[in-house]
Amino acid sequence: MDYSHQTSLVPCGQDKYISKNELLLHLKTYNLYYEGQNLQLRHREEEDEFIVEGLLNISWGLRRPIRLQMQDDNERIRPPPSSSSWHSGCNLGAQGPTLKPLNMPDIQISEVDAPQESDQATSPTDSRGLKPVQEDTPQLMRTRSDVGVRRRGNMRTSSDQRRIRRHRFSINGHFYNHKTSVFTPAYGSVTNVRINSTMTTPQVLKLLLNKFKIENSAEEFALYVVHTSGEKQKLKNTDYPLIARILQGPCEQVSKVFLMEKDQVEEVTYDVAQYIKFEMPVLKSFIQKLQEEEDREVKKLMRKYTVLRLMIRQRLEEIAETPATI
Repeated sequence: MDYSHQTSLVPCGQDKYISKNELLLHLKTYNLYYEGQNLQLRHREEEDEFIVEGLLNISWGLRRPIRLQMQDDNERIRPPPSSSSWHSGCNLGAQGPTLKPLNMPDIQISEVDAPQESDQATSPTDSRGLKPVQEDTPQLMRTRSDVGVRRRGNMRTSSDQRRIRRHRFSINGHFYNHKTSVFTPAYGSVTNVRINSTMTTPQVLKLLLNKFKIENSAEEFALYVVHTSGEKQKLKNTDYPLIARILQGPCEQVSKVFLMEKDQVEEVTYDVAQYIKFEMPVLKSFIQKLQEEEDREVKKLMRKYTVLRLMIRQRLEEIAETPATI
């Protein structure tokens, strides 16, 4: 990538700009951190506009359940045959939903026959007494097995698999079905979306919800930059999440971008976040010192105004004793 000197400005929010040169330095650090990984970002210029694009990691921080859509493009979705094969994190395109099986292949299966002749007695059989597979039977892949028949029946071509993967992704292995269509993603689990630096916060939210076919409205959610210190900064509708991520730095042990409910999370400033990690005895000592300092200030003010009150009273008495002149 060419990180040559640039002087123009790049918008990073409403009435907020950063020089292209400074952004390129942050971008260079970001890509060095993710060297050899798909989280590296690319940049280009289009009609004199500087654009950065790539994957943005977003952590699930929801407290309430979400709802998955029942149908995609008028096609009914069925859950995968087993959820045990899914990774505990977000499964992005690793496997598609199970559709209606294709045509059942013509499988020849040998049944249990009468007692065999002596020249076949040495042929190995399985525990159920099934005859071995004949070499001249190319359709027969294994002996009778209901599981085998189901698996062969669900085989898809590579083009079908690509189409299904584009059709719908899964969150922690959850596709739509009537039992698990409403669920809460594991807190802290990570997904990602491919975006660019010109996309605002609402656009990124809609893209994320559409990727997983989430029925909830994007108006219910917000993106937050959460620091390990406890600081929580809500991204405004006019902010650009990818730019914000670059400026925060690449290390997610320092800060992460979370998807959270708007009405469930309050922003935490840096000053307040400094005290969040302290133990209660330490916090109590802080409070005690603050109270002592407050008491000293109160006493100082009381002495000051007591002296002023005495001076005013003395002056009034002097005025009263002075004889009036005509």
